[in-house]
Amino acid sequence: MTRIFNDPSEFAEEALAGFCDLHAEYVRQVPGGAVRRRRPAQPKVAVLAGGGSGHYPAFAGLIGSGFADGAVVGNIFTSPSAQQAYSVAKAADSGAGVVFTYGNYAGDVMNFGMASERLAAEGIQVENVLVTDDIASAPSTESAKRRGIAGDFTVFKIMGAAAEAGASLAEVVRLGRKANGRTRTMGSAFGGCTFPGADAPLFTLKDGQMGLGLGIHGEPGLFDTDLPPAKDLGQELVARVLAEAPADAGNRIAVLLNGLGSTKHEELFVLWLTVAPLLREAGYTLVMPEVGELVTSLDMSGVSLTVTWLDDELEALWTAPAETPAYRRGSAASATTEFSAETFDGGAEDVLFESDGDSRAFAVGCVSALEAARSWLHAAEAELGALDAVAGDGDHGRGMVRGVDAAADAGASAAAKGAGAGSVLVAAGDAWADRAGGTSGILWGAGLRAFGETLGNHSSPDADRLAAAVTAFAARITDLGKADLGDKTMVDALLPFAETLRTLIAEGAPAPDAWTAAARKAVEAAEGTAFLRPLKGRARPLAEKSVGTADPGATSLAMIFTVIGPYLTGDQAASAAATSAKQPVGARA
Repeated sequence: MTRIFNDPSEFAEEALAGFCDLHAEYVRQVPGGAVRRRRPAQPKVAVLAGGGSGHYPAFAGLIGSGFADGAVVGNIFTSPSAQQAYSVAKAADSGAGVVFTYGNYAGDVMNFGMASERLAAEGIQVENVLVTDDIASAPSTESAKRRGIAGDFTVFKIMGAAAEAGASLAEVVRLGRKANGRTRTMGSAFGGCTFPGADAPLFTLKDGQMGLGLGIHGEPGLFDTDLPPAKDLGQELVARVLAEAPADAGNRIAVLLNGLGSTKHEELFVLWLTVAPLLREAGYTLVMPEVGELVTSLDMSGVSLTVTWLDDELEALWTAPAETPAYRRGSAASATTEFSAETFDGGAEDVLFESDGDSRAFAVGCVSALEAARSWLHAAEAELGALDAVAGDGDHGRGMVRGVDAAADAGASAAAKGAGAGSVLVAAGDAWADRAGGTSGILWGAGLRAFGETLGNHSSPDADRLAAAVTAFAARITDLGKADLGDKTMVDALLPFAETLRTLIAEGAPAPDAWTAAARKAVEAAEGTAFLRPLKGRARPLAEKSVGTADPGATSLAMIFTVIGPYLTGDQAASAAATSAKQPVGARA
């Protein structure tokens, strides 16, 4: 995964394009992902799996009869944007409604939720089914906080079979949630994965050790322990999964022994020799078990065990035929017709801007601010990724770069067409959210949109309106993300910045001075997150490993607000200094 690529930032898009070309008899590429090549002859529920790239055969490899109708595909380990989800749903909808199904991660929940609101407003029936099978990521009393990992495969298969059989949207959703409620997974990592273009894996383990309780986004295990022989590893996985059996569990189970990317089939077969007898000795009948790579994590070395407790209706769906590029079971022929050659463009349209000369002049400063943020984030990409890799998936730097690149380009394009400051920042925010994906992508995108909406397109903003725009930025992000001070997120730097700026400007301080003081406060707050335990986001399950490392989201926010201030407050001397500096003083938390 680290050797064959062109531009690492384009790896996910090129991989999807290559996949769709190779499997053109099954799929066609659309904006945001892929859908089935052929439309159902009669309206049927469209089951749309979704998430970041890097998990093949999940998610695009599961498009086909008896499984998914489409896949919404984000960048590596990054949730797809709301725009991507909306576009794929529009392409896949055949009139019976759509259901997004995905692992329980904050970015996915927000982006698929926003896409669902937009679809519903257009009269399309839409639902969401979250997968929460990872027993290591939260206790059973807080199962709604658990991550979705390899159990995605079982839940998606059951939902796809139900939709193929003609079930209604409500019935497909009921069955998906039922399957999720009866699915448990436990995994172990032996080594980290490496992003294309990176020179080191996201995490490493000492020789002879493994991380128990892995994620599927390059996260390390929840704790490290000695690597046991295959028999002991199998006993550990089986014992932990069976200890979480549902109260109404029967004795028939679907079982997945899943390789994470570089664990060979032969190794899985050896492990199966322990897992299968233990499950049978516990009184279970194994129904069409699967051993292989089903939900991976790039080239990660590791394995997971998934058990879904079946009843009659779930077993019939689990064993039903399916045919996709990556998975085949039985004969899954179904009545279909060709899609039209038209491709939904995602709703893009030309925009005519209304603005006055003062706002257009200030928009030039906004474009310069975005360019400055772009330059600084490119320089800090590796550092931010390293911070994120301590207890997350290591994609924060790359995601921020993708977002700011799109935002800077969109803002400059809008300004060139006569947009005022507000419209420039709205365009930048929408582009950031669409391109970056993930939790930070949607938050930064929504925040920039709120900032722009508050500035408006008439007159150059005074200090009070600038403070109001920052307040709107902060309010939009906290409303969406639901994080509070102390949760170890970007909010820990954002709220001190907004409060300091608002207070100083209310006291009569000049905007450049107030912004500089507020940025200094944000940097201090970002540095202080090193002593916090994360209560939100992907780092939450690995809270103890995060202590001692600053939050990457807070760090990048402090960095950005430090560098853009001079361009938004008219401090020309500071603008020149910021442009020539290599890194903002104190921005490295």
